[in-house]
Amino acid sequence: MGDLAAYRAVLGARLRSQLAYRTSFWLDVFGAVMVAVTDFTEIYVIFHNVPTLGGLDLPAAMLVFGLATIGFAFANMVCGELDTMPQFIRTGTLEVMLLRPLPLLAQLITADVRLKRIGGAVVGLVTLVLGIRLAHVAWTPQAAALAAVTPLLGAALFSALFVAAGALQFWLVDSPEVTNSFTYGSAYASRYSGAALPLPVRLFFAFVVPAAFTAYLPTLAILGRPGPPWLPGALGWYGPLAVAIAWTVALLLWRAGVRRYTGAGG
Repeated sequence: MGDLAAYRAVLGARLRSQLAYRTSFWLDVFGAVMVAVTDFTEIYVIFHNVPTLGGLDLPAAMLVFGLATIGFAFANMVCGELDTMPQFIRTGTLEVMLLRPLPLLAQLITADVRLKRIGGAVVGLVTLVLGIRLAHVAWTPQAAALAAVTPLLGAALFSALFVAAGALQFWLVDSPEVTNSFTYGSAYASRYSGAALPLPVRLFFAFVVPAAFTAYLPTLAILGRPGPPWLPGALGWYGPLAVAIAWTVALLLWRAGVRRYTGAGG
């Protein structure tokens, strides 16, 4: 209970500090909204020129984009601070955290919760609602439950990718571009139909970096569509299993990386 109180105090202080300067905060939120709108505009332009892409029409593509954007926005808001792992390692700040009587990963996650990322989640939610209305989904209790839980599963899966990317920095030390290709790269790939990707890339983003489980596969399951070769739509129901495996691998990497860490050399 004492640890929980400490986390609440830290998080409360972080959130209040971000809201203290309202103009700056809302400008940051507006910037996040514009980035998400620009990403969706790219998809809209594609479907303005072709009726379908990878077996999906525009309403189905809006479902995929909305689910992926909401999940990544929340994961980036909570775990995005792990992007700065190279700075923590180089400056020796990580050693200070290791001296505190709190888990290192929990300290890093609560170090800076970026509220401004909520702007991307808002755009994703609006796109998701419009996609649902336009797609004329034949709702069943199972499909409704999957649509409700998928953004949470997507956030959990992207968070696991952030943790795994942060753990790899214990070996790479100063190569954020490499790990960003898995985090932000998977976020980009998750917004499009997996059938539009070449087979090796499709399998990579399904079974190595499981970005397909954040939006594309659940959308196929919700719409009752079969899916492309090697990626059946029925896999959309296995999102919880993908999250469990992703977090297991991420935590094992994190534990191995922390054990390997010997200091900044200062």
